[in-house]
Amino acid sequence: QVQLVESGGGLVHPGGSLRLSCVTSGFTFSKYSIDWYRQAPGKEREFVATIGDPTNTYIVDSVKGRFAISRDNAKNTVYLQMNSLEPEDSGVYSCKTMIANFNYWGQGTQVTVSS
Repeated sequence: QVQLVESGGGLVHPGGSLRLSCVTSGFTFSKYSIDWYRQAPGKEREFVATIGDPTNTYIVDSVKGRFAISRDNAKNTVYLQMNSLEPEDSGVYSCKTMIANFNYWGQGTQVTVSS
């Protein structure tokens, strides 16, 4: 069964850092791209970053330079390193992959940036 489980969220002050993890199972991890999304209360879910091959990444402009995405195929895990966090970065962060035209989502991890 395909599973994705996020962790690493929490409460940080502006300027702080968090590293989110997305641990996967149930599929050939190295074959698939993994995406990160976030959703703030009352707002639509927003695409943040994706990684295919470790050299093939994309990060949205709003977080580029502060966030980085990486993967460890040996651990079936994708990371989202978040630095210089701002209150506007707060939200539920979820990872996703598409297999056979079906989107599999993790349950999400809460990130709160507040002074």
